[in-house]
Amino acid sequence: MEHKKTYNVMELKTTKGFLTIEGPISSDQLKKMDFHEDLVAFRPPSQQHKALTEIAALPEGRIIIARDHNTIVGYVTYLYPDPLERWSQGKMDNLIELGAIEVIPKYRGSSVGKSLLRVSMMDEAMEDYIIITTEYYWHWDLKGTGLNVWEYRKVMEKMMNAGGLVWYATDDPEISSHPANCLMARIGSRIDDDSIQQFDRLRFMNRFMY
Repeated sequence: MEHKKTYNVMELKTTKGFLTIEGPISSDQLKKMDFHEDLVAFRPPSQQHKALTEIAALPEGRIIIARDHNTIVGYVTYLYPDPLERWSQGKMDNLIELGAIEVIPKYRGSSVGKSLLRVSMMDEAMEDYIIITTEYYWHWDLKGTGLNVWEYRKVMEKMMNAGGLVWYATDDPEISSHPANCLMARIGSRIDDDSIQQFDRLRFMNRFMY
């Protein structure tokens, strides 16, 4: 499958000033930008910056960023699922995962996350993919936001809905381990029936294992 990527950009007005939301950004462009020190959700900022440049260099990898001048203050990543996860077992070249989304505390509540997702879906090539995201409550910043798991889940769902991702049932053990965890997905308009059936089989792999 040819992984086409078309760059899109929008300006977002927030109470803290204007942000540029753009992407997919190339690996070389990412290297030249500063990475905000408050982007700490997944690993130390310098390591996460490096990880983003590596994802951007992958054929299917996509990084959409929110930046304040030359400083990245938010991002979302898309790439093939981890080889150890069930979602990679179908070896589907048209299934990619929204792997991470993060916005610094200063800009939370300013629709930055929703805007990152909207810019992601401006690329017409996204109609050729099934896009999934797996949400686990233990990754959520409950302490920083002061929200409980259900309030945070609601916020996450609303944000994902902005990109066209909706809730899907699954028997994945990790997702099923807590009722707040969930699988969300967006099935592109050009996805064929065979791919949808394959995705359904991945969602319910344990059906015949009892």
